[in-house]
Amino acid sequence: MDDWIDPETISRNRLPPHVDVLPYPDRETALADDRTASRWFTSLNGRWQFDLAPTPSDAPDGFADPAFDAADWDRIEVPLNWQVAGHGNPHYTNVVYPFPVDPPNVPTENPTASYRRTFYVDDDWTERQVRLHFEGVDSAFHLWVNGEPVGYSEGARLPSEFDVSEYVHAGENTIAVRVYKWSNGSYLEDQDMWWLSGIFRDTYAYAVPEIHVADIDARTELDDEYVDGVLRADVSVANGGNANETVTVDAELRDPDGDSVVEFESTTAVDAGESETVTLEADVENPELWTAETPNCYDLLLSVRDEQGSVTEVVAETVGFREVEIEDGIFRVNGEPVTIRGVNRHDFHPDRGRAVPLDAMREDIELMKRHNINAVRTAHYPNDTRFYDLCDEYGLYVVDETDIECHGLEFAPETPHLSDASEWKATYVDRMIRMVERDKNHPSVVVWSLGNESDFGSNHVAMAEETRERDPTRPIHYEPDEEQDVSDIVGPMYPPWDQLEAWAAEDEYEHPVILCEYAHAMGNGPGNLQEYWDLFYEHDRLQGGFVWDWLDQGLRRTTDDGEEWFAYGGDFGDEPNDANFNINGLVFPDREPSPGLIEYKKVIEPVALSAADLERGEVTVENGYDFRSLAHLRADWRVEADGRVVESGAFELPDVDPGESEIVSLPFDADEYDDEAEYLLTIDVSLAEDTRWASAGHTVATGQFELPTGGSPTEPSAEVAPLACEATDDGIVVSNVHFELVFDETAGAIDSMRYRGRELVTEGPTVGLWRAPTDNDRGLPLSRTLLSRMTAAAAGDGQIDEGDVHTIGFAQLWREHGLDGLQFRADSVEYEVSGDERVEISVEGRLAPPIFDHGFAVEQEYTVADTGAVEIETELEPEGDLSGLPSLPRVGLDLTLPAAFDRVSWYGRGPDESYVDSKRASLVGRYERDVDDLHTPYVRPQANGNRTDVRWAAITDQQGVGLYVSGESPLNVTAHRYTRADLEAADHVHEVPRRDEVSVSLDAAHCGLGTGSCGPETLEPYRVEPTTYEFTIELRPYVEE
Repeated sequence: MDDWIDPETISRNRLPPHVDVLPYPDRETALADDRTASRWFTSLNGRWQFDLAPTPSDAPDGFADPAFDAADWDRIEVPLNWQVAGHGNPHYTNVVYPFPVDPPNVPTENPTASYRRTFYVDDDWTERQVRLHFEGVDSAFHLWVNGEPVGYSEGARLPSEFDVSEYVHAGENTIAVRVYKWSNGSYLEDQDMWWLSGIFRDTYAYAVPEIHVADIDARTELDDEYVDGVLRADVSVANGGNANETVTVDAELRDPDGDSVVEFESTTAVDAGESETVTLEADVENPELWTAETPNCYDLLLSVRDEQGSVTEVVAETVGFREVEIEDGIFRVNGEPVTIRGVNRHDFHPDRGRAVPLDAMREDIELMKRHNINAVRTAHYPNDTRFYDLCDEYGLYVVDETDIECHGLEFAPETPHLSDASEWKATYVDRMIRMVERDKNHPSVVVWSLGNESDFGSNHVAMAEETRERDPTRPIHYEPDEEQDVSDIVGPMYPPWDQLEAWAAEDEYEHPVILCEYAHAMGNGPGNLQEYWDLFYEHDRLQGGFVWDWLDQGLRRTTDDGEEWFAYGGDFGDEPNDANFNINGLVFPDREPSPGLIEYKKVIEPVALSAADLERGEVTVENGYDFRSLAHLRADWRVEADGRVVESGAFELPDVDPGESEIVSLPFDADEYDDEAEYLLTIDVSLAEDTRWASAGHTVATGQFELPTGGSPTEPSAEVAPLACEATDDGIVVSNVHFELVFDETAGAIDSMRYRGRELVTEGPTVGLWRAPTDNDRGLPLSRTLLSRMTAAAAGDGQIDEGDVHTIGFAQLWREHGLDGLQFRADSVEYEVSGDERVEISVEGRLAPPIFDHGFAVEQEYTVADTGAVEIETELEPEGDLSGLPSLPRVGLDLTLPAAFDRVSWYGRGPDESYVDSKRASLVGRYERDVDDLHTPYVRPQANGNRTDVRWAAITDQQGVGLYVSGESPLNVTAHRYTRADLEAADHVHEVPRRDEVSVSLDAAHCGLGTGSCGPETLEPYRVEPTTYEFTIELRPYVEE
């Protein structure tokens, strides 16, 4: 059986896993954190010769021979996935395997890449042992050096290292690698992501002396008070020579400032060809502890001396003094309960696939820190090793998840599950241990995860046993282990609310609840984040979770005319596919934050501000950090009248411990404010000094409160002139010297509205209920076997389970009820003139879809004032059976404005979009944007750009002339240069046309977002129940003052 098919052939000649220990000539170089500074390190990244064959048997024979002529081969950059380099196509699936399921067999059509390059070996390397190291190769590969076979490895997202000392020589050497797209390992690599292949992580060579450090296991223990610590380092020293040696290992620990804390040493004898473990132990008084809030990193320097006292190498390892434990059912770091404000993260880049540059990793982490995120789950495989270095440095808790997911086996009911198959046990354990051994010294790694969505079987038990034997200091997580047979954490995915509440209600428990996935951030969303965090904050056992997920996995493309767009499943002809289900991140593919990330930052902010006694200027400040005081922050306040600042200042935050609060008084007197404006108090808490991840002044938390004085927002002045009204062939004409309105009696709607000779409205307003469905409206994609199971259920051979019903989204029900095709019929139009001050036009009609007899009775009263203002009172009364509708999309008015009206100013929540269940981050204020800037560029077009709690909005041309809108109650407002139909017709943002006219929606009610694409649908308080609605909206001509 071929190596890449045999599940029991995990590797050939691969070295045992270990931490990244690279040799340096001296301590200064070792501390530089630059591996290229070592003369015993050579990067093999760069241009390789490349050939892609359709099958392994079609791959060129003899290609590993240095004399092989590959001059006409393509060139490919390493690291990079070959599909993003234009060789074959990317393929996206969420759950299913894109090949016939018959483990361990893979398709005959198994694209096979041959890579070649040369590298130079200096003379002094020939006296040392030379290693070739591959950080990640997808899916499996064979290695040759100078034409000689060296070894084989699989496990795509795990390192592979080979001793090539006997194969290399001084001068130029040839490396050849053959990579197989499909292997038996592909059955364990069915993660929700693109199937991408090749050498996609760093590759390098390095040379160690005969006597060298092979591995380091550095652990810290804290005393019962978590004050003093002990550093214990088990150092594996290998002797690759032919003679026995006595070796001394000198250790020095340096603190975060670079000062030496302690020096210690140990000597041991190491026989030729063997290795020995040297144990180094030192007491450290009052070390600076590592947490995500205080990422204090120490450097452990190890110098190896031979019997003559010569230093043969120096290696460096990061150490963080911290202790992780679960005590009384609570997850603790350094004895303190911690709150997990986390995200799931794929290694992904829109141009390079899973070959993620270091700068992009750093950008990810800095974005996370700037948005109050403190934890990452490496979903669903070990991330690039450099990412963990950054997590140590910046401060993020890491749930380190191994490279196992065989989710697609749920569609193979006759196949014995691999998680219980003895012939797969070794590869399960191997994948776990390679991760543990690589990452064990990272203080940021606080939990090990056995993988993802691979059922639960005996192989997981074996993985857990082996992990605990090697590292008893960290808890283990595995979501499918619902009985906690091996998992120390209840780590559910997308649990229903009643389940969360049930866990919280348990009086006795051994395991904390930390959601490994929740708040599915697909498209426009997630909604109702605040409700999750209200529960987390209320119950000690509920310790947070990881939003799914961090980054949209869209691959960047450009149109022929240079317009950028991002591809998802199916865009490359990849079948089967799961469309845009990989577009579910808090940041867009180019790493621009989405509105969902802005909302998440607000909801999880570590400083909570609440009203104490606003009449007295008193506000409660609560320290939401787990370890820090508030001394690193500053606070500013301002009072605004209708969005304009009337008073402001700074104040000192209280010196309160984590979890504690104190009332502060602000120096304003609310009694002095009049009642002719709305007064709001806004507080901004920001960094007092620069940090590694943000500059001084960066906002960490905000608070906003309506003061108990004042009144409603003031309205703009208006020109008053006597009204005239007449019935004409064109309709009812109401006018004065400045203004003219023509009302179409047949349609029961405004036909024209002009001010100073300019058209203000080109269409509408008409009653509108529809929105272009969001991904969360569409629900979870229907199961591929739903129809078969429905047929079986009808025949009495099965049943439809509850999960199938949950896949039905709001949008399907909306369409089923015809809400996307409503038609209005005007039954009666009457008007009444009240002197020269007011004209009232009454309309009765019905709004209903084709096919069905349900609909809505509509009554509208248009009151035209002598200012030109048009007040529209609307009553909507449901008719027929609408009981199957969980919510309406929205209730409001739609209108279209001329092209020149391209500026929108408003007083309401902003500046970014917001929805009723996702608006905490959007503070009330005065904002102004061009219409184009109100668009949010979701990768798959959908409803976007809503602004909530809008007191008024003015939509004008560049001279400030236009339409002013307001409501009896605050409105939801959108304005775009495209229609809802345009959004629905487009699969990608570049397909949305830019129309001349401006489409505006003014809503009295607008359905929330929820997380129905995978998780709870929109919560009931945020739905628009199909019931009677009465609302009033006013339109008036406007000239900016």
